[in-house]
Formats: sequence, structure tokens, C-alpha cells
Amino acid sequence: MAYDKFEILKSSAVPLPIENVDTDQIIPARFLKATERVGFGDNLFRDWRYNVDGTPKEDFVLNQSKYSGKILVGGKNFGSGSSREHAAWSVYDYGFRCVVSSFFADIFRNNCLNVGVLPVQVSAEFLEKIYASIEADPKSELEINLKEQTITILSTGDQESFDINVYKKDNMLHGFDDIDYLLNMKEDITAFSQDLPL
Repeated sequence: MAYDKFEILKSSAVPLPIENVDTDQIIPARFLKATERVGFGDNLFRDWRYNVDGTPKEDFVLNQSKYSGKILVGGKNFGSGSSREHAAWSVYDYGFRCVVSSFFADIFRNNCLNVGVLPVQVSAEFLEKIYASIEADPKSELEINLKEQTITILSTGDQESFDINVYKKDNMLHGFDDIDYLLNMKEDITAFSQDLPL
């Protein structure tokens, strides 16, 4: 499944300054029965977003109209816990294209990269600057430049670089998943195979 190309994302952000957010909080286990990557956004942070009767919890950030955007800013150790890839699916399906944190669980980071969500790891100090800018103005924007591997707080000009696997970076720039990457090399693979001795 191909995804939108990720080059430069300029967007406001949704702050979730909670540490150790695990995958069961991102998408509770009772919603893991589906096998298609659709509909998971409805249950992103389900138990934090809704009361038992299904009514929205007014104090949860996703239910507050002042916050919006394609960037989720989480606390340290975001995506810990079980390896369920549905957590990354739910983040993508909700509409987020980037998650920013000062530390990611490795499996969650890789699952995000596999579905078109860019995990941007920043220093703890820079994360606090992001939270401060959102608190000052919920509509303030961040700019994520994947090619240059930079994240910028546009209201202040503060900028930091981030790391990303070269292969995953190339895939995101082209909107490829692993299968698309191989299909894009189909002619080269075919030509190579024809040169092999029988």
C-alpha cells in the first residue's frame, strides 16, 4: 500500500505531554480484531477520549477544538509496550502524519515508518520548547523538513535536526512502502535475473 509522499509538513500540532504512553493506550486490545488498516482512527486513545457510555471526555486533548493539525507531540517513551502495529495504523488513520517525542520505543518507531507516519525524535529541551509554543498559541505551527531532517518551531525560529534510517527516509520521500520499493525496482530486478547463469 503506497502512502502520500512526505517532503515538508507544515502544520499546527496536538500536545500530549504524557510520558510512557504505551500501545494499549494508543489502541486498546479489544479493537485489534480487524485486519484492514481502516477505521482505527475512531478508536485512537479510545479509553482516554470517551466515557463508558461513549460520550467524549471534554478534558482530553483530541476533544478540544482549539487543538488540531497533522502532528502529534507526545511525551518521552512514546509507543512502549506490546508490538502491535495497529497502534501506528490508528495514528495514521486519525490523520496524523508525524509524531514528535524525546524518545520512541523502537518497534513503534519502525511500525510508524512502515505506514507513512514520520517519528521525529528531539531533545527533551526542544520538546519543552514545542509545548511552550503550543501553550502560547494552539495554532502555532511546526515545520518538518524530511529531506533536510529538521524540525522548526515557526513562531520562534528554533530548529533541531533529527535522525532517520536512510532506506526509510527514501521510501517516505517517494511515498513507498516495502512492496512499492521492490516494485519500483522491477525492471532492474528482471534485468539482473536474466543475466544469471541457468
